[in-house]
Amino acid sequence: MSNIRNKTLALAGVFQSACLVNQISTRGIADMHDLETIVRATLNLDPRTTDEVFGSVDNLRTGLHALIEQLGDQKTQKDMNIARYVISLLYLQRKLAKRSAMLEQIAEGIARAKQQSEMFDITHDNVLANLAGIYSDTVSLIPPKIMVSGESGHLANRTNADRIRAVLLGGIRFAVLWAQLGGGRWHILFKRRTFVNEARRLLEEEINPQLH
Repeated sequence: MSNIRNKTLALAGVFQSACLVNQISTRGIADMHDLETIVRATLNLDPRTTDEVFGSVDNLRTGLHALIEQLGDQKTQKDMNIARYVISLLYLQRKLAKRSAMLEQIAEGIARAKQQSEMFDITHDNVLANLAGIYSDTVSLIPPKIMVSGESGHLANRTNADRIRAVLLGGIRFAVLWAQLGGGRWHILFKRRTFVNEARRLLEEEINPQLH
């Protein structure tokens, strides 16, 4: 399995998290399939492959499309909120990597959340609140904080707030995976066409054929 493919999957995970944060904050709703994908991947602490992190390549359809839209050369309107969230997640991951105690705290918290998820549905409010708490107690303390833009009514809703923080924790998880695979800050700038082409290939060859 090529490293470009693995990096593209990890990056698509970051983009999918950014898309879901934007959806919840601006529309007050969450695509439950994408939410389940992110939460399940966050709780998957011992995957053998990059594919196993996400369960199936098909689960990253939203993230792959977003990657193409944001990094591609097409003249479609790009969503600056999504781009900002992706940049922030990748930046915070680099700062988090230098904080071993916080990384251990996150790992322990996720392990407890995984046990909790075995008693409840994977996207149960209690599980999401637990993951949100982990984010608030760790990543949220690293400056600069990710400022989420959206409708104040949606952001003030407790369920939405927990979902957003849980999804941001997932985004950090995928940013860590991106770094573990050798992804760096300059790769997105100088190799963006490579990732866009691979995302298109994944959609055309591995995902779309499953629809027929």
